[in-house]
Amino acid sequence: MKITEDIIYIGADDKTIDLFEGQYVVPNGISYNSYLIKDEKNVIMDTVDKRKTEEWLKNLEQALGNKKPYYLVVSHMEPDHAYNIGEIASKYPEMKIVGNQKTFVMLKQFFNIPNLEERKVEVKEGTEINIGKHTLQFFMAPMVHWPEVMVTYEKTEKIVFSADGFGKFGTLDVEEEWIEEARRYYFNIVGKYGAPVQALLKKLSTLDVKMICPLHGPVLKENLGYYIDKYNTWSSYAPEDYGVLIAYASIYGNTANVARKLAEILENKGAKKVVLKDLARDDMAYVIEDAFRYDKIVLAASSYNMGIFPPMEHFLNQLKGKNYQKRKIGIIENGTWAPSAGKCMKDIISNMKDITIYEPTITIMSTLNEETSIKLDELACKILEN
Repeated sequence: MKITEDIIYIGADDKTIDLFEGQYVVPNGISYNSYLIKDEKNVIMDTVDKRKTEEWLKNLEQALGNKKPYYLVVSHMEPDHAYNIGEIASKYPEMKIVGNQKTFVMLKQFFNIPNLEERKVEVKEGTEINIGKHTLQFFMAPMVHWPEVMVTYEKTEKIVFSADGFGKFGTLDVEEEWIEEARRYYFNIVGKYGAPVQALLKKLSTLDVKMICPLHGPVLKENLGYYIDKYNTWSSYAPEDYGVLIAYASIYGNTANVARKLAEILENKGAKKVVLKDLARDDMAYVIEDAFRYDKIVLAASSYNMGIFPPMEHFLNQLKGKNYQKRKIGIIENGTWAPSAGKCMKDIISNMKDITIYEPTITIMSTLNEETSIKLDELACKILEN
């Protein structure tokens, strides 16, 4: 598949994978993107996962014809992109390998490549390599989302090879909006590293970019401002939409009833968007996506072993680990004799930045009742007013 006259897509779709990175469901699979720049010196932009080695090698050979690659550019050492570095380095022993200082540290951990010192081309911020008609310029993007990550700007056709940036779940033949699976991909995989993404966006803003070629998902050719704006919002931790996520963790269903009642009250009062999620049953990655998407969240959890019901604890620790911030949170705890969930939730939230908690915590003693409903109504009013 041609990206431009001189740039050919040589990646592969994976429709059989069950869990991406061993944890994320991908109902529409995933693409492993790799590109060949044909010029006086042919350049391979990254390899692919081991699951698609044979297909990738076939695509590469077909694109090369009777030529050989001069360079392999390694944007990112994660195995879904770097697995075949050893294979291709062995197949083409004269090929140079382009990376930064941290790339080559990791490369030696994954592979034993003969004559690597003679073959490596170590680049730094702003380094340029001319390959004929095209010139490649390299920009470091540490912690987006590994420390060795770099992006490549092709100056002639004004194309950014963005590593994992601007990627999404789903194979290339799936017809779906970019936004949903790009958002889930970003917050679950890259989301912790907002500041490094902001730094990268600042670098990209100085370039004339006509196209973005990520390592997962479609090549972005039109309306680039839309994608860049989404990344700016996400990486600054600003809410994307007005809405309320109600995330609940219920043992016997009583806390779930309370959560559903609050959703009903909010909707009856005209809330623009209310999303209800069961932390014991709904896929955690989708709930995390919604937590970052909306500006407000209500946490409802049962007390458990003088602590908090584990699905809620897991959810909050996931949010903390992904640098969750700049949100307003309501807290509902349930307990039959010694409610403890509220304090436990607050203890975890206290480690997050710029969080406003709606006070007071609502305490449910076992089941939903008239008194509880009044408290929920009061909480709903606070949420809609602020």
